[in-house]
Amino acid sequence: MFRIVIGTRFRLYPFPRARTGTTIHLPFGDHTVMHYRTLGRTGVRVSSLTLGAMNFGAIGRTPQDEATAIVDAALEAGINVIDTADMYGDGESEEMVGKAIAGRRDDIVLATKAGMPIGEERNHQGSSRRWLVTALENSLRRLGVDHVDLYQIHRWDPATSDEETLSALTDLRRAGKIRYFGSSTFPAYRVVQAQWAAREHHLGRYVTEQPSYSILQRGIEADVLPVAEQYGLGVLAWSPLASGWLTGAVRAGRDVTTHRSTFLPRRFDLSLPHNRARLDAVERLARVADEAGLTMIQLALGFVTAHPGVTSAIIGPRTLDHLRSHLAAADTVLSADLLDAIDAIVAPGTDLAAEEKFDTPPALLDPALRRR
Repeated sequence: MFRIVIGTRFRLYPFPRARTGTTIHLPFGDHTVMHYRTLGRTGVRVSSLTLGAMNFGAIGRTPQDEATAIVDAALEAGINVIDTADMYGDGESEEMVGKAIAGRRDDIVLATKAGMPIGEERNHQGSSRRWLVTALENSLRRLGVDHVDLYQIHRWDPATSDEETLSALTDLRRAGKIRYFGSSTFPAYRVVQAQWAAREHHLGRYVTEQPSYSILQRGIEADVLPVAEQYGLGVLAWSPLASGWLTGAVRAGRDVTTHRSTFLPRRFDLSLPHNRARLDAVERLARVADEAGLTMIQLALGFVTAHPGVTSAIIGPRTLDHLRSHLAAADTVLSADLLDAIDAIVAPGTDLAAEEKFDTPPALLDPALRRR
């Protein structure tokens, strides 16, 4: 029998990873305890769950009224970070977030990202000064704000030097248009290189990293998370539910009916060995969750937020019901024996779907880059 501690409250101490528990009464009639952590070395206190807005709009088929209701409920539950990106729906998500937060901007740690292609123009992507200045202005307009708290480079751009990117971001920060800047899905060696470049050229540095992390994709435990801890980076982990694999909806003998399976069918194709391995792990994890009296979502989110290198887990609800199931994990603290049981199913540092890693060095994907 596994032991789980729910609703543990933490006394506030003046250390970077100190946490506080605040009891919040939800609009659904329940209550939860939201924990807060310091975002790296910034001094900014953020909730252990972040509201991700990728599903707002066409991607998740979430309309504006539902998106606004989700934001309302998330803020009332104590979530104080909202994360979006310019490429989500070609700006649609940012526009919807802007409408949802109108009149309460100061209560929110607002984060967005740039770098992924927008439209067909060849220079509307990447992390050059030319594009970042334009992309940020477009994001601010869509969000209806004069600054964002955290501006993130969505993916490492091998065509642009660290000095070019960091110089542009430093100037945007000095201009008051961003408060901090970070990276997203950078390989560990690129995180280190960027920190070195900032010091070498006397520029501002990335203060956060946003990697993919879940029970089924643990590869970052071997490199990215140790590097982030070494440099004092805040870590906002995306896809903690592994694209729906860890929601409880994907089980043996059932048709896969998650939203992601409709437009990412390969991720749920059980003819592929790595997906069969994932399904086997999910079945074993479900038994662990049942024995502990937890939902799969509570197990999955509790696992991600348990790692000392993780600041916050990004949830991406499409509906209010989805949000409620996620918020139920806000005060879930997994015991050591429960974490040991998870380790026995998916070993630390292991990615069950290695081909879905998003930080693979380009030379491993393109043979031309590793041949003279």
